[in-house]
Amino acid sequence: MNDQQEVAPDSTAARVALWRALHVHADAVPHVLEDEVGRQLLAPDASWRNRGDMDPQFTRPFRASIVARARFIEDLVIEQIGLGVGQYVILGAGLDSFAQRRPEVASRLTVFEVDPPGPQAWKRQRLIELGFGVPDWLRFVSVDFEAGESWRQRLVAAGFDESKPAVVVSTGVSMYLTKEANAATLREVAALARGSTFAMTFLLPLEMASPDVRPGLDMAEKGARASGTPFISFFTPQQIQAMALEAGFGEARHVSAVDLTQRYFAGRTDGLRPPENAEELLVART
Repeated sequence: MNDQQEVAPDSTAARVALWRALHVHADAVPHVLEDEVGRQLLAPDASWRNRGDMDPQFTRPFRASIVARARFIEDLVIEQIGLGVGQYVILGAGLDSFAQRRPEVASRLTVFEVDPPGPQAWKRQRLIELGFGVPDWLRFVSVDFEAGESWRQRLVAAGFDESKPAVVVSTGVSMYLTKEANAATLREVAALARGSTFAMTFLLPLEMASPDVRPGLDMAEKGARASGTPFISFFTPQQIQAMALEAGFGEARHVSAVDLTQRYFAGRTDGLRPPENAEELLVART
């Protein structure tokens, strides 16, 4: 029996999962990422594509950003497996579906999904109901952040080996945390074993965004504030790289939307690409 109360994912996690599915439904092949697992978990009614936040044209740059960052993370994880890394930690896992979509790769790792207890209990139950199950190499690490629990301590209790390197990722989270909380996370990951890699997304100051996506970002910011989870932290690439080095990482690099476009959207004739100067990536190594 699971004594944790099941709580459905918040609207942001659900929207991200549905945008990943919308990429498969609305965009031409080749798809950057094919992911309908989140949609299956959520089981929205047949009219889900008619929702205002699923408008195919308005959401194009944002869903491009979502699938690009997910594909980049997966490629990074596969690269690190080739270098002998055997642990993968997803902070704020939400409806991440790597373990379900790529079991032939994920099973070569111990995958730790870190999330609050309620949504994680919901996800576990839905995975079981849909027949995906929860294999031994997939560890759900429930952390009550509001109660001040340490994700590092809970991770070790779930079998994480601090003496061995890991890939740690955090996507779509940093903007909801204070600068101090982001710095604390950087310090904790930087203290992991030598050879560990941390990849995180960060949101650039809204005024730096391209004019064509600024209305969408403003709408997202207002929606986040209205739901009680406002955007708190914005960083320039130089600021987040400096924070990573100050936290103790040996190297830190910025992966821009231009980099992602060249890597995953080159040759497309439909203009699909992630927006510049919106949400981009930091990759740091211990």
